[in-house]
Amino acid sequence: MIRSLTWKLEGNKNTSTRRSERPQTKTEHRMGSVGSDNTHVFLVCYPAQGHINPMLRLGKHLAAKGLLVTFSTTEDYGNKMRKANGIVDNQPTPVGNGFIRFEFFDDSLPDPDDPRRTNLEFYVPLLEKVGKELVTGMIKKHGEEGGARVSCLVNNPFIPWVCDVATELGIPCATLWIQSCAVFSAYYHYNAETVKFPTEAEPEFDVQLPSMPLLKHDEIPSFLHPFDPYTVLGRAILGQFKKLSKSSYVLMDTIQELETEIVEEMSKVCIVKPVGPLFKIPEANNTTIRGDLMKADDCLDWLSSKPPASVVYISFGSIVYLKQEQVDEIAHGLLSSGVSFLWVMRPPRKAAGVDMHVLPEGFLEKVGDNGKLVQWSPQEQVLAHPSLACFLTHCGWNSSVEALTLGVPVVTFPQWGDQVTNAKYLVDVFGVGLRLCRGLAENRLVLRDEVEKCLLEATVGEKAVKLKNNALKWKKVAEEAVAEGGSSQRHLHDFIDEIARTSIT
Repeated sequence: MIRSLTWKLEGNKNTSTRRSERPQTKTEHRMGSVGSDNTHVFLVCYPAQGHINPMLRLGKHLAAKGLLVTFSTTEDYGNKMRKANGIVDNQPTPVGNGFIRFEFFDDSLPDPDDPRRTNLEFYVPLLEKVGKELVTGMIKKHGEEGGARVSCLVNNPFIPWVCDVATELGIPCATLWIQSCAVFSAYYHYNAETVKFPTEAEPEFDVQLPSMPLLKHDEIPSFLHPFDPYTVLGRAILGQFKKLSKSSYVLMDTIQELETEIVEEMSKVCIVKPVGPLFKIPEANNTTIRGDLMKADDCLDWLSSKPPASVVYISFGSIVYLKQEQVDEIAHGLLSSGVSFLWVMRPPRKAAGVDMHVLPEGFLEKVGDNGKLVQWSPQEQVLAHPSLACFLTHCGWNSSVEALTLGVPVVTFPQWGDQVTNAKYLVDVFGVGLRLCRGLAENRLVLRDEVEKCLLEATVGEKAVKLKNNALKWKKVAEEAVAEGGSSQRHLHDFIDEIARTSIT
């Protein structure tokens, strides 16, 4: 049981001298804040788009509050971020009252298209082996005379070994949980064996977790199901729970008022701090620092040419790859519905070994200006656009919380992992969505007639109005949480105050 915060202050105190007590000019203060007496938080992120976005958002939030933040992931992804966003290594960039900088480490695979990066059985252990040594070296370097000593390490799922590095160096460690608290609860109880889950003998066993609705066997995070093809991902995530006692805080990209009872339940076993939605950062919204691995296409002018609440936004995230037959059915459903749409059709990664999707013959000609296809989009701006009516989504948590926060109804099309649990909550608990499929476990093709019917229900009529009203309710909750004095701001200030105390001479 991790009921109290116990950080090792010994060997963690900053030994540098204090700055002069005389009042400083604004310029002197900002320049001085990059020095050795600055509270320095070091973020280590698993190299995947869905991990990088929330971790970088946390980094910008901390920097905006006056901290020095170093963001680190693998050189392979660092190179993509440089190309897409113009990031410069080791250069502190002002964000709000503080600074953020980037420092990458080599994963030992020189080929950027090495397919072994997609084989987690191989890659997760490799990253631990090389990452432990390299990250330890980076942290020690910052502790040298004249450097900004690291006050806290922050990791996210798939790289629990960062907690080991922190323990060995006597530095506090926090974990950023990038999924919902409901999903956190599922993994915790599965690891602790306190609740019964589906087994090979009982694969359709439904799960009752504390303070949560009953989850059907295909609504638990699918990586925990014995017949799921991606159980390696479940084992990688469970690695974090085996080291949970090494995380002084579990920061969550969720909202306390969104998951009140579950947050209270999980706070009995660890220090949970909901600090989301991290993408909605008033102090840092004007920064150009982004973690996209592709440059977003221009689509905002096209959206502005459409009437209010008329466009369906379609995106399945950075990893999900649908079968060509399913893409065909979605395309025909769109044509039959007649709705305007913006569809993100991301090119597959070379290492994935799959083909680029193609559209039915004559599709673009029939659609005309009623639809637009892009390879990547500025999703936050798209979802905030007044022309948006609803979001056809894979239900990744980043996309889910962005839709909730921006008041956009959803049509759920989950595939695996936490997506199926998020879909359950979006539809049955939060009341903002319609279910179009139940995930890969359903093992069926969603037909064009179903797509048409669901899109029309979500965009016009009495049901669409109800979904929109519920979505706007959660939008207000999110805005209040991130406002000064709101729950997420209070949790973030608590975290910053605690790590700042470990940096005081």
